[in-house]
Amino acid sequence: MLEALISSKTRIKLLLRLFLNPKSSAYLRGLAEEFDESTNSVRLELNRLEGAGLLTSDLEGNKKVFKANEGYPLFDEVRNIVLKHTGLQEVIDNVVQELGDLSEVYLTGDLAHGKQSEIVSLILVGGPDQSYLIELIEKVEKLISKRIQYLIYSKEEAFALDFETQKYLLLWHE
Repeated sequence: MLEALISSKTRIKLLLRLFLNPKSSAYLRGLAEEFDESTNSVRLELNRLEGAGLLTSDLEGNKKVFKANEGYPLFDEVRNIVLKHTGLQEVIDNVVQELGDLSEVYLTGDLAHGKQSEIVSLILVGGPDQSYLIELIEKVEKLISKRIQYLIYSKEEAFALDFETQKYLLLWHE
């Protein structure tokens, strides 16, 4: 979907990496290594996105660190497009809201770090109907052409987990 709108594969990777988890940040060389691309091509796209207002940057030591600009007027729209591109919007719309006793859903794994992945890893907090969950996941996997894996924690079990340190991305909460 994004490839039809945006011709630069590097720009798409940057949008995915920084808008899936807007709290994450990255620097030029780290992104170039992660994407297996030259620093020049990554720098060019970072500068374009920053110039357009989509990204902000700060200096940390001698490194310029970039992150999504949550103050950008179209931030929510860009993030929704990225979520739709990865299939996460389908997961939220078709799975999460129909499960009953559910208080939070977190994204983990590569997608939570803004990397492309064929697997959507979720942590569900609450007591969802597991047979219905399996049925919904099978339907959504066909829609998004990705596998969905999940863990279920009770609210008590989740309370003992440190979601901030693990850098899980909160997708939904009641």
